Amino acid sequence: MKMFSSRKTRRAAVLTACTALLALSVGGADAALIKVGNLVLKAEGGFKPSKLSRYDHEPIDFHGHANLINTQGGAPTPLEEMRLEFDRDGKLETRGLPVCPVGRIAHATVDGARRKCAGAIIGTGHVGAIFDLFGVPTQARVRATLFNGPRKRGDPTVVGHTFTVLPTVRTYVAVIPIRKLKGGPYSYRATFDVPKLAADGVLTHIDGRIGRRYEYKGSERSYVSSRCTTGVIRTHGHFLFEDGTIMDGTLEKPCTPVPLLP
Repeated sequence: MKMFSSRKTRRAAVLTACTALLALSVGGADAALIKVGNLVLKAEGGFKPSKLSRYDHEPIDFHGHANLINTQGGAPTPLEEMRLEFDRDGKLETRGLPVCPVGRIAHATVDGARRKCAGAIIGTGHVGAIFDLFGVPTQARVRATLFNGPRKRGDPTVVGHTFTVLPTVRTYVAVIPIRKLKGGPYSYRATFDVPKLAADGVLTHIDGRIGRRYEYKGSERSYVSSRCTTGVIRTHGHFLFEDGTIMDGTLEKPCTPVPLLP
């Protein structure tokens, strides 16, 4: 995973950071680490199966996680926006898949939301944050769910949902638009605007597994599928922080192209 960082100010420092703070592998080709000052981002991910047709899209399951760390302790710099772009060999399928309107789960617990929109679940995971609870930094991690959301301006969306009792009882729901890209190395772009958290909470962790098989018009379909034309599948990440810091990079995972049988 190749990553770099920059800031909106201090351009001389930007150029130094871009050349000196390339990501370091931390456990294999699917993991990376980058450090800017006291802010550290650890990220890794992948997909299964790795053997895919060179020509036809086949179902896959995608997984990934990211951790934000303040090396001096306490909360890291707040993350404002995360953008993910997916390889041009990837394909998103939502035809015939049930949708989950925000209003249906706006006040639901995790289990309640999963019951109300069971047919629309496309992924599950966890969200972690650090809060200022009566002057004491307190870590919390809760379950999260991703649902197929209603289309917005013709584009598909994902509805992210979680529920917590710390520091207060609250449901968080975020709509993540997915834009189809034309040309270039990526086919889709998902944009996640981090919501304001209670008690000055700061996001520290996010993980998820995405994959859903379903039937539509008598045939089995997959929410996410891919082919392997080049031997590599790429995911590009762009992380914008409250102080203007930007972390940007590409995660490359090998795949094995399987030719058609003669």
